[in-house]
Amino acid sequence: MRKIIHVDMDAFYASVEQRDRPELRGRPVVVGGDPAGRGVVAAASYEARRFGIHSAMPAARAARACPEVVFLRPRFDVYRAVSRQIHEVFRRYTERIEPLSLDEAYLDVSDSPACRGSATLMAREIKAAIRETTGLVASAGVSYNKFLAKLASDVDKPDGLYLIDPEAAPGFIQDLPVGDFHGVGPATERRMKARGIHTGGDLRRHELHELVEWFGKAGRHYYQIARGIDERPVQSRRERKSLGHETTYPNDLVGREAVEAALPPLAERVARDLAARELVACTVTLKVKYADFVQITRRRTFTRPLSSAGELLGALPGLLDDTEAGRRPIRLLGVTCSGLEAREEQPLGELDLGWPSAGSR
Repeated sequence: MRKIIHVDMDAFYASVEQRDRPELRGRPVVVGGDPAGRGVVAAASYEARRFGIHSAMPAARAARACPEVVFLRPRFDVYRAVSRQIHEVFRRYTERIEPLSLDEAYLDVSDSPACRGSATLMAREIKAAIRETTGLVASAGVSYNKFLAKLASDVDKPDGLYLIDPEAAPGFIQDLPVGDFHGVGPATERRMKARGIHTGGDLRRHELHELVEWFGKAGRHYYQIARGIDERPVQSRRERKSLGHETTYPNDLVGREAVEAALPPLAERVARDLAARELVACTVTLKVKYADFVQITRRRTFTRPLSSAGELLGALPGLLDDTEAGRRPIRLLGVTCSGLEAREEQPLGELDLGWPSAGSR
């Protein structure tokens, strides 16, 4: 049986800033975009989270939720350097590492001889080594597959360590709200609840053909994870072909202005992912799903690669012109970058997350 560890740094960007600036410890800190503009929250310290602030929230709303919050621009060069230190710790235990972002990774330690083969002891040692090396706190989840290991890492945050073994898995899944299942977004959660599916136990009561009928090919995935099945391997050399984010809105977007106002958070999330992986993109795709569920995509390939939120936002209005935005209500928007290439070193100022340029304040 496989032994998988999921390691997730706690409030990574904000924690790095609090580590490097002791005067910020114990204070609400947000790393992300400009609260005076259309910036979004990239990371929030746990002190800020007590006010309901979370990643992807508009920075202006975060400022209203907690007027004393400290806003900081991201320092991706520093975060990347810390991430490299963390991965050096991982490699003491295994070479089978699948990074998900700068602050999150799966480790397959099935064949590791460390700690007499105990994945739980390895996870404990990894957490301690990360703290000793970087001064930062990580949470870890241990299980026999990626789905459950990721769920386990969320259980006791921050500074958590949780094991879901094969005997405990059915009971853990039984009572888990479907909204907590990774891969079940808000729109799918609403559709599940409309069919009386509120927990993993409810999901497990339905046959495969029912779930496929209701949720398409994703239904097979839901059927398996409700039974604790996830055969995905830890891929140590995974080449990303695209990066993207999409949002289904609780109320349809009506009018061109409303649609344009919804684009900056998507662009900033994609730009953050590109920066975290040190990538640039040659192609930008806009996905639009109208209120009647008709879906279209519009894409453009550029001769000069794009990476910043500002560059992505510059590309989107032209794509939007080729849709019926403003004439038909829209329920979903998505922004995806493809044609990915390694990013040459950029000045930090070019990693635009919605802040004014120097001297423009």
